Parts: sequence; structure tokens; C-alpha cells
Amino acid sequence: MARQFFVGGNFKMNGTIKSITDIIRHLNDAKLDPATEVVIAPPTIYLLLAREHLRQGIEVAAQNVYDKPNGAYTGEISTEQLKDSGIGWTLTGHSERRVLLGEVDAFIASKTKSALDGGLGVILCVGETLEQRESNKTIEVVTTQLEAVAEQTKDWSKIVIAYEPVWAIGTGKVATTEQAQEVHASIRKWLSSKVSSEASEKTRIIYGGSVSEKNCKDLAKQADIDGFLVGGASLKPAFIDIINSKA
Repeated sequence: MARQFFVGGNFKMNGTIKSITDIIRHLNDAKLDPATEVVIAPPTIYLLLAREHLRQGIEVAAQNVYDKPNGAYTGEISTEQLKDSGIGWTLTGHSERRVLLGEVDAFIASKTKSALDGGLGVILCVGETLEQRESNKTIEVVTTQLEAVAEQTKDWSKIVIAYEPVWAIGTGKVATTEQAQEVHASIRKWLSSKVSSEASEKTRIIYGGSVSEKNCKDLAKQADIDGFLVGGASLKPAFIDIINSKA
């Protein structure tokens, strides 16, 4: 069974009511490949705005979720609150939260499990630093990040794995198609051996890290690249070209 192509747009801490409304209007009016699943992740304060104005068929993701259902956790947002607001997805494990906020593998795994248990889909981000790549530790780092999730989660049917080499995020550098495909293939092999052959066949593994309208078509041709998690380019008209890269 072919895996449905998946393109996510991570707006990060960017946007205003006007600019995000403009992006949504552009998406609503665009001719998008109907075979591609599209999810955008605006800042938390604009989640409801996005959900209210996006046309049917385009989903919304939170950029973060907490691993508790409710309580005295100032500044956090729960799976239940996201579901109540019509939000169907969340990111977990993005390198900016791992690096800037000190989120560790076990905590990311706990947040992932909480989101899945509450009925959300999860875009689970993994990736290595430049130092780790140059030390030939890419596969070790990525599989260690995945193993933390596997210890808490057996059902991977609502997980999309986003491989994002940290050294390529927002730098303009991009992994070569060969580098990206090699890591994606290794992740798929890991899924087969550590989770199940079904998870290996069905789990979508998407690439992130300076994805643009210029490199997306070549990346999309790779056997184990099932889509993209787009950062800065998701704020630009070029996002449409990336969504349609498989068309």
C-alpha cells in the first residue's frame, strides 16, 4: 500500500493575525495536489484562527503539547484542550525545543504518548547535529531518539516521523538526496526490527531542513521520503510548490 504524501508547515514563532490570514487565504485558493495530506502549525495563539478559516481538507497542528491532562502547569497546553479546539495534530521533539528548552528524549516520548492516547496525530521530530554527523553518529542519535518513544508507545499508526538534521534547519544547507534517503531507509529498517514490519511499511517518514521549491522535487523522488516538514518556506508562496512536489 502506497503511503500518502505528507507536507507540514511549521510557522514557528512567526506571524500576525494579518499575515497568517493571508497565508490561509492563499492556501484556500490554491490548487493543491489532492493526494497530499497538508497540515500547518501556526503559533498557539493562532490555532483557532487557522482552524476557523482553513478550508476542509487542510489540518492544523500545535507546535507543542504537555504530557498532563490539566492542572497547575503555567504556559502549557494539553491534548484535551487541543482536541476541544478542533486541532488534530501536534509536533513533538523539534530540535529547537530539544536545544533551547532542554527537552530530553524521555520527556518527548511522554508527550508523544499523551498526545496519541488523547487521539492526536503526532509529527515526531528527530535529527542529529553537525558534530554528531561528522562523528558518524547520525543513525545512533536518531534511533536513540526513536527508541525512547518506542519504550512508551506500541502503536505508530498516527505518528509521522520527521527527520530534520539540526545542521540544516534554517541554515540554507540541505542534506543531499542521498544523505536524506540513507537516513530515511535506516529509520524504516529500525521500525521493522524494533516496532513491526507493518509500522515499517506504513509509517510516513518526512524530511525537514531548508526544504524549498528548488530541492523538493528531487527529494520527493526518493523511495523512503514520504513528504516534508517545512519551516521558513511555509510562510511564503513557495509552500504551494512544495505541497505539489509529488504531482
